[in-house]
Amino acid sequence: MEREYKEILRQYIENQSEQNLYLGETFSRGLIEKDISPEEVISIHKSALKDVLPGLPSKVWHSFDFLIEMMIRYGLALKEHQSLVKKQEEMQVEMELASNVQETLLKTKIPDIEGLDIGYVTVPSRTMSGDYIYFVSNETDEAGVAVADVMGKGIPAALCMSMVKFGMDSLQQSDEGPSEVLSVINRIVEKSVNDSMFVTMFYGKYDAQRSLFSYASAGHEPALLYRAAEDTFHELDAKGLLLGVSEDARYEEGAVTIDDGDFIAIMTDGVTEARTPEGFVEKETILELIGSVKEKTAQEMAEHVFSELDRMQGFRLQDDFSLVILKKK
Repeated sequence: MEREYKEILRQYIENQSEQNLYLGETFSRGLIEKDISPEEVISIHKSALKDVLPGLPSKVWHSFDFLIEMMIRYGLALKEHQSLVKKQEEMQVEMELASNVQETLLKTKIPDIEGLDIGYVTVPSRTMSGDYIYFVSNETDEAGVAVADVMGKGIPAALCMSMVKFGMDSLQQSDEGPSEVLSVINRIVEKSVNDSMFVTMFYGKYDAQRSLFSYASAGHEPALLYRAAEDTFHELDAKGLLLGVSEDARYEEGAVTIDDGDFIAIMTDGVTEARTPEGFVEKETILELIGSVKEKTAQEMAEHVFSELDRMQGFRLQDDFSLVILKKK
């Protein structure tokens, strides 16, 4: 290889043609295939140059020695960098696979309840989401909705959410009220999830026959009730510990009657704590965003709020975004 390189270098110094450059490029691919290090390439060049241009001053040869030492450090750093890039690529593939599994696992179906319009948007800020939306229905006149948020990201949060889904699946045909639903889920989370992992959750149940919405909260963001007759918003707050803190936690339950044109907005802190370069988005701004599209369908309302908050954050979500709208037709 040294003899071949010496001949390529001699021809280039004499002619400096495109053909000579092409030969050099072809030769470099051979060096890569044989895993020749950068410092070895410089050593080959130095040896070849001594034969091709033997009259160069000693300072030039010293400069090559200096460059060889630099390339030794550079080669080690390059290999370490390449190793990290490969690990990151492998991790990204695994994360995308886990994300697809999570999306399939947490898939939910919007209930078809007469007189109730339901829409929702949930978008992760990263590959894996720490938010969860789940609907429960008896397919006649009752519909339940759970909105949860894990304090954490990535695969641990996704695994925690699978525990929540397991609990919700077990309650699919149950007539339990919101406070009891949270108690059941809390016991599952407390027994199955690491002590450092906590979950906030809001669960609401709509009874179409009585136009009654009952709800309970495990340390979650209060839902918002919009009264069409008054054109005002009211918070639906209920006391209760986060899921997974204490096995014996009890959850306060509230209930409100829903009139025509009223709607309820249930969200995670990715909505209420949206951040722009200027700071947090004010609560009044969020209320204005929701109120400005109150005449649209529930799905259009949820999509409008997401698109506007996404735009205000420079199309880079700082946290997982989840919003559910339940609107009385």
